[in-house]
Amino acid sequence: MSGDAGFLAGDVDFVGLAASLVMVAVALVLSRWNRLGIERGIGVAVVRALVQLLGIGAVLAFILDPDRSLALSWAWVAVMVLFSAAVLSRRAGEVPGLFPIGLAAFVAAATVTLGVIFGLGIFPLEARALVPLAGMMVGNSMNATVVVARRVVEELRDKRDEVEARLALGQSSRRASLPYVRSAIRTALTPQVETTKGVGLVFLPGAMTGLILAGVDPVDAVKVQAAIMFLILGSVATTTAVVGFGSASRLFTSDHRLVPLERPAGT
Repeated sequence: MSGDAGFLAGDVDFVGLAASLVMVAVALVLSRWNRLGIERGIGVAVVRALVQLLGIGAVLAFILDPDRSLALSWAWVAVMVLFSAAVLSRRAGEVPGLFPIGLAAFVAAATVTLGVIFGLGIFPLEARALVPLAGMMVGNSMNATVVVARRVVEELRDKRDEVEARLALGQSSRRASLPYVRSAIRTALTPQVETTKGVGLVFLPGAMTGLILAGVDPVDAVKVQAAIMFLILGSVATTTAVVGFGSASRLFTSDHRLVPLERPAGT
């Protein structure tokens, strides 16, 4: 690592942070010029992001202190998992009883991915590795699970006649819904798969960019980024499968009838 390794932490002060708002001003001007009407949304997003990041920065400074017990980091991971399951159940409210399914999905993903990452010694089991890696796993998985849950509802609603025809032929609800659940899972997984394909060629991911800016050798940064990308891909695949099939099971009665699925107002 070069002598400039710590420049990110040392040189970006609050004056520099304020200067970076110039690009936000550009976005506001473009919104006003084109009459997009999203100036308020941009402003709220910027303020909220800044407050949240400063708040989480203070919390992480406490948790990631080398003198703190690793149990605090595991507790933080547990909070992230619970929060993500709650967000999933709220954003995909069309699926009843989704919270326990989401919780099971995130717990399964955390067990598998973090077990591999730390169990095989790919990263050292330390707070500074555990919390950020778990955060990336949960954050990317949460977005994908919301997509798959909504897509399952849309697929079964739009293909209701086909599903009911399959049920009338004696198929179980799981078998009758299987093609549509598979389609929903593919839709939710596609962005992450395409991101993995394009990494390094189309864009440089955040972890890799941050390490390079911090002075780490680019080859070492690439190895870290590759391991993280594989972690995320595995977690997204696990959670979307669990939530996809779990959501479908919630949309049928115990005697294999598809429940009413209303279209959202205004569509």
